[in-house]
Amino acid sequence: MNEHASPASDDAAPCAARAQSADDQPPGTGVRKRPRPGERREQILQALAAMLEQPGAERITTAALAARLDVSEAALYRHFASKAQMFEALIEFIEHAVFTRVAQIAGRETADAAVPGDGARQALRVVALLLQFGERNPGLVRVMVGDALVLEHERLQQRMNQFFDRIESTLRQCLRPAAGAAGSATPSVDAQVAAGVLTAFTQGRLQRFARSGFRRLPTEHLEASLALIL
Repeated sequence: MNEHASPASDDAAPCAARAQSADDQPPGTGVRKRPRPGERREQILQALAAMLEQPGAERITTAALAARLDVSEAALYRHFASKAQMFEALIEFIEHAVFTRVAQIAGRETADAAVPGDGARQALRVVALLLQFGERNPGLVRVMVGDALVLEHERLQQRMNQFFDRIESTLRQCLRPAAGAAGSATPSVDAQVAAGVLTAFTQGRLQRFARSGFRRLPTEHLEASLALIL
């Protein structure tokens, strides 16, 4: 999402009002070819993410998005039934990008669970991954912290809440073996508390990044900060 393709122009006239589509035009007429399947959809999502990086971009209209892409609003709705679906696609991208890597990090837990402190290192890597992802994709951070979802369908915010619930659950799974290896009498409780603190810290860093106009980086003094927590 942090790569912005140059969108191709789309005809603003409704399809029903034309005798021929752009794809029907013979070569050499100066009409641009229709984007490849999926290309326009990707361009729409990239443009939306880019607009979210701008100050005061919490509420983006489909008219403004269409204008940025130099297409009609009808062209947007050929790819997404609603703006909510556009945000859902962004959330899906966030989920896939983050949890694919989180699974790789947490997947080492079984082999290394007996090593004291390894689970804590895994948890810290998960936190660092999430903050680095946000730093590279500032527009998506507005989605992650909910700023861009305030006036949208409530299911979008619920889905982002579930995203952070999954992060907290993963952290708890990483930290429980570490707590047990360290001799804790209540490893599950200790892991739950630590996972909650780390999740809150991560959300706070992302919120500060968004509300500072992306000036306060989420990874600022990260190692020293995490050392105070774990």
